[in-house]
Amino acid sequence: MSSLRPSDDPAVALSQLRGWLAAEEPLPLLIETSGSSGRPKRVLLPRSAVLASVSASAARLGATGRWLLALPSSYVAGVQVVVRSLVAGHDPALVTDLDLASAAADAGEGPLFTSLVPTQLHRLLADERQARALAGLHTVLVGGGGLDRDLRRRAEDAGVHVVTTYGSSETAGGCVYDGLPLDGVALALDPTGRVRLGGPTIFAGYDGDADLTREALVDGWFLTSDTGRLDPDGRLQVTGRVDDVAISGGVKVPLPAVAERLRQHPAVEDAEVLAVPDEEWGQRVVAVVVGSADEVALRDWVGEVHPRSWAPRSVVRVDALPLLPNGKVDRQTIRAGL
Repeated sequence: MSSLRPSDDPAVALSQLRGWLAAEEPLPLLIETSGSSGRPKRVLLPRSAVLASVSASAARLGATGRWLLALPSSYVAGVQVVVRSLVAGHDPALVTDLDLASAAADAGEGPLFTSLVPTQLHRLLADERQARALAGLHTVLVGGGGLDRDLRRRAEDAGVHVVTTYGSSETAGGCVYDGLPLDGVALALDPTGRVRLGGPTIFAGYDGDADLTREALVDGWFLTSDTGRLDPDGRLQVTGRVDDVAISGGVKVPLPAVAERLRQHPAVEDAEVLAVPDEEWGQRVVAVVVGSADEVALRDWVGEVHPRSWAPRSVVRVDALPLLPNGKVDRQTIRAGL
């Protein structure tokens, strides 16, 4: 199927998407997923799905304006930054070297917005000048991974208006804001807790992979790879991926919960938790940590709030977690190293 792949070059992508928005019968966008937790996919997004997302996002945020592009222009979150800005009548402002403050200063008058992944937010908050610039924006969308409570609290304490987003390339980007689906988006859990999404923002299929399309699109629903629960007020809490639960010694260990707890340790800058095959335990929980805390201290730290059996059996220290171009942690590289 013919399609348009947005360029990695923001200037080229801007020209492409401007023409795509103006075309009478545009080709679907081809968005290649990051493959952060599995093999990359080639997602086909019709213009109607992208514009439905843009409209619903603006309605939820209550304002439109210029967006600051700090994400790759070929990924869905970057594409949406460009398209939201163009639909609002503005070229997006390019953020280079994560210098959001300079981009915001040059962006002119009116409400400013940006979209970040948690790693970017963490680094920006560590710089007082950048943190002040963040606080001056109308809204900072944060997606591409779970936002730890401590990181969100730091942002809010700095005066930053953060809205967490949940979604994927298959849903034209974030379609659930702070746990609540955007207008027109359908949200449900199957009996196993797997998250299902529906509505006008859903993709058309995977390019060249009819079998995978049939597995993912069932009766109008997109079956995500995530598990979750609904709070009494209907807010979605994503608990992890279908494959992010390890069984170690017969005990189910939710790896994202362990990673979040480790990141709360005062001597840990960042952490990721994976499971690797183990002859004795079936799967062994391994923590990859940026920081100075020792293994015993980290096991005790996890055991203070979770079952002791969830504590990592191994801790690997690294100078920094490897990242994909879109800012997500490259779990496949970490796994290969383990």
